[in-house]
Amino acid sequence: MARVASSVVLLATAACTLVTISATARMQQEPQPPQAPPQAVPSRTTLPAGAGRDLVQRMCGTGCHAIEMVTNHRYSAPQWAEIVDSMVVRGAVGTPEEIEIVTKYLATHLGGTEAVPPAPGAGRSETSASVPDSGTVPSSGATGPGRAVEVAASHGRIADAGWPVYGHDPGGQRYSPLTQITPENVAKLRRVWTLTSTPPVVVPSPEATSSEGGSRGAGASSNGAAASGANGASRTKRRGRMSQITPLVINDVMYLTTAANQALALEPETGRTIWQYDIQDMGVPALRGLAYWPGDGEAPPTIFFGTSGGFLIGLNARTGQPVSGFGQDGIVSLRDGMVDRFPDANYGLSSPPVVYKHLVITGSRVQEQPSHGPAGDVRAWDARTGELVWTFRTIPRPGELGHDTWEEPDSWKDRSGANVWGLMTVDVEHGLLFLPIGSVTYDYYGGDRKGANLFGSTLVALDAPTGRRKWHFQTTHHDIWDYDLEAAPTLMDVTRNGQRIPAVAQMTKQGLLFILNRLTGEPIHGVEERRMPQDGFVPSEHPWPTQPFPVKPVPLARNGFDPSELANINPAHRQLCEALLKKDGGLRTGGPYLPFGYEPSLLFPGTLGGGNWHGTSFNPELRYLFVNTQNVGEVYQIVDTPEQGPMAQRWKFWDGDKYWPCQQPPWGELMAVDVDTGEVGWRVPLGQFEALEKLGITDAGTPNMGGSIATAGGLVFIGATLDNKFRAFDARTGREVWSTDVGAAAHSVPITYQGRDGRQYVAVMVSGGGFLGDPTIPATLNVYALP
Repeated sequence: MARVASSVVLLATAACTLVTISATARMQQEPQPPQAPPQAVPSRTTLPAGAGRDLVQRMCGTGCHAIEMVTNHRYSAPQWAEIVDSMVVRGAVGTPEEIEIVTKYLATHLGGTEAVPPAPGAGRSETSASVPDSGTVPSSGATGPGRAVEVAASHGRIADAGWPVYGHDPGGQRYSPLTQITPENVAKLRRVWTLTSTPPVVVPSPEATSSEGGSRGAGASSNGAAASGANGASRTKRRGRMSQITPLVINDVMYLTTAANQALALEPETGRTIWQYDIQDMGVPALRGLAYWPGDGEAPPTIFFGTSGGFLIGLNARTGQPVSGFGQDGIVSLRDGMVDRFPDANYGLSSPPVVYKHLVITGSRVQEQPSHGPAGDVRAWDARTGELVWTFRTIPRPGELGHDTWEEPDSWKDRSGANVWGLMTVDVEHGLLFLPIGSVTYDYYGGDRKGANLFGSTLVALDAPTGRRKWHFQTTHHDIWDYDLEAAPTLMDVTRNGQRIPAVAQMTKQGLLFILNRLTGEPIHGVEERRMPQDGFVPSEHPWPTQPFPVKPVPLARNGFDPSELANINPAHRQLCEALLKKDGGLRTGGPYLPFGYEPSLLFPGTLGGGNWHGTSFNPELRYLFVNTQNVGEVYQIVDTPEQGPMAQRWKFWDGDKYWPCQQPPWGELMAVDVDTGEVGWRVPLGQFEALEKLGITDAGTPNMGGSIATAGGLVFIGATLDNKFRAFDARTGREVWSTDVGAAAHSVPITYQGRDGRQYVAVMVSGGGFLGDPTIPATLNVYALP
């Protein structure tokens, strides 16, 4: 479940490195920075004595993860600095001075040998735009000399030429009507400009790790000038910070937030800055994007985005200044009323809000463990004033529908999770809001929450004006596998037996695609409740006897494993995978929803999916829904802990040095599903490892994280893969027609738009980084067009 990803938890790139699930805080499968395999050290459960120990315990050992996830690892000073910086992205709470103290403490007492080189591009300016082909450098000052922002009244102009919403339209189809770029000419695409954002990361030098002093970032200017600690012992290095941002293009202006804590308005044809807003003391902007409200005559057109610190910011789309009438000088604290009983808990936003009429609607990113903490409620705010309009409680209270699915008295109280950390969509015509709700805490053990646990891991449709439930469909009952929902529910119409049906398609981590009537929640292609195995859980667990499966389409990702399916790439890989299979006396294998307990079990998919937050795109002309999946298994095992009871540990079933899974390929796929029939129209490998190509294996695909878009020109654009490629496919056939190396994995959703010059552009954010463990570079927006 995507919440505040814990710093050390998912750094495992070695095949056998254990990952303690308790260390995953609620930013779920939100990617982690790449790290070298940690040095093997004896297990310890307390922090060493030293200056800063109590501060580390507070910041790193409460809410997000168990302190063992800190004490049982050894990293170099630069690695610890990058880990701590990543945790700030995910909502770790502390002043710059406190963050500096934490970094120094970790480097001093839990230091190791550096194995991760500085990220490419270190030393570049914080945010810089460049035009490689012309050699000119557009201005990027606080207020650039570019065009003034114009906010037109024509919504048709926005929809036709730009990218006005995260999913292009409120229903999340991610389909552009632009036709200039086609399968026939896409090979001529050239990069026309880039925007690189590099936040400063203070890295203590070796001689500085044994003393206090200095302020992380103290005295740094808005352009990221280096800051020195006591005696000049600290230095600022430029390292990549992960970004999954999808920009918006509205009325010929591009809006985006950056990894350098900025919100920008740019000329979309050149990257020249129109205005810039620096985000200070509120955490970092939400990982995936922002939202636009056109205003109403009383309030100006507004850009809305959240932060990891739990704030909702409203900026005047014309000027970049905070809207004075919204909240307190343009800012609403989302923490108020949510963390009162848990003041040190993580609470923020990792995805953009959605806008419906005069409402701006927010989900949240909360903890993954312990079980008790801030609620995952969804709330709507008045876009003009910032006043709270309604709240939908995602865990029902006594007397509310669904409360009876919490069978033990008071098990619902103060229960965290059940949050929308992913992407919501809106049916404007019918006034419906669709919520992909995550799993409840704790994600991997439900002995203290007997029952189906609504509305955890549930697609919920609300009446958008009031927040009242219209219908719901739970995709995982009593979820203990972290199979929460996060992908945007995609809205379209389905033709079935000659009847046109308003539909919603919900992709899941399990690789199951549910296509439902979006007015009623009824399955269109059928759903079966199938009995699942019940043996092998810990005695105190309460597994649900059945789970829902769509009759069509077939599972779109591997959902089981037999030892006969072990990969046979080469002798070394085979030997590694056989050893993993025999670990701890041998892994239990089988089909979906496999039980796990004190004995380890191998599950497909693992917590990354399958599918994930990147979801689907849709071509209404072809009737194809485009889905990308990965096949990465994960081992689950329960261990008893003295402080928190049963907790899960897990590790990936792969060679983490090469990112090669241990089962037979394909490891990553892109496919087209005909929504009218439920049949798969085409299915192709997505991505390729160069080392495997040399072995003659050309159809393996790679693990992937990032989404696709579709165009009326007949193309599907997607990055996502670990081979650092951005690709275009023929939407009719699945044939790859273009690719380019972008320097890192593009774990984001691209966009396409038309500029004032009449050219069609395609843009994608690239940074790498994440739970897949791939290298991170300074976040760079790459923009392409035909010559």
